[in-house]
Amino acid sequence: MNIVIIEDEQLTADDLADNILSLDPGIQIIAKLNSVRDAVGWFKMNEHPDLIFSDIQLGDGLCFEIFKDRSITTPVIFCTAYDEYALSAFKANGIDYILKPFDNETIANALARYKELERRFAGNTDTFETILQLFENRKTQKKGSLLVYQKDKILPVRLDDIALFYIENEIIYILTFDQKSFTTNKTLDELEKMAGADFYRANRQCLVQRKAIKEAAQYFARSLSVTLTIPFKETIKVNKVKVTDFLNSAN
Repeated sequence: MNIVIIEDEQLTADDLADNILSLDPGIQIIAKLNSVRDAVGWFKMNEHPDLIFSDIQLGDGLCFEIFKDRSITTPVIFCTAYDEYALSAFKANGIDYILKPFDNETIANALARYKELERRFAGNTDTFETILQLFENRKTQKKGSLLVYQKDKILPVRLDDIALFYIENEIIYILTFDQKSFTTNKTLDELEKMAGADFYRANRQCLVQRKAIKEAAQYFARSLSVTLTIPFKETIKVNKVKVTDFLNSAN
C-alpha cells in the first residue's frame, strides 16, 4: 500500500509515518507534503497513492483546496486538532477523521477502516476507486445506487429503494420504503441531479420518489399537502402546479 502524508509540521509528519510503519512495515510512505501548493503540484505530476493522511489547516490554507481537483479520488484519513471540519472532510473523499494528538491505536483503527472498505468492495465489479467516485458524485453507477452512512458503516442503497431525502438540523437523511434511515454527505441539489426524473423536489427540505407519493390534498390556493405511502413525521407541502405536472409526466 502506498501512502501520502500531507502535514505542515515536520515532527508530526514523521511521528505519523513512524506509527503507520510500526503497524504495517509493508506500507510505503511515498511522499510527505507540507502545503496546499506542494500537494496540488505533486498530485498533478505523480501517480496517486492508495491512501492519504492529511492535516486540514496547512500553512497556506485548508487542505480541501487540494481535493477540489476531481481527478483525485484517493480516500483520505484526516488528522487534525479541530473537530469543526468533519462535514467538509467527508465531502472530500474522507473515510475517517481523527483528532490530534493521535496515538498508535487511533492510527490502527483508521487503517482498519480503510482495509474494511477495500475488502467489502473487493468482490464487486466496480473498483474501490469507482466506489469512492460514486461517493463524491463524480460518476453515475450503472445500477443506480448511492453510498450512505449508517453509524460507522458505508453501505450502498439502490435509488429505487429510496422513498425520500429530507433535511433535518442541517443533516441530509434518507428514508427507504422499508423505513430504514441513513445519512449522506451530499446536498439536496446534488441528490436531485443524481436521482433523475423519478424524484420530485417537493420543497427546499424534501426530495420525494414518485412511487412514494400516495395522494395529495388541497392545502392552500396554490399548494397541496402530500401523503406518502410510508409513515413520515411531517406534512410535505408542495406547489400545486409543479407536483401535478410531475405526477402526470409518469403517464
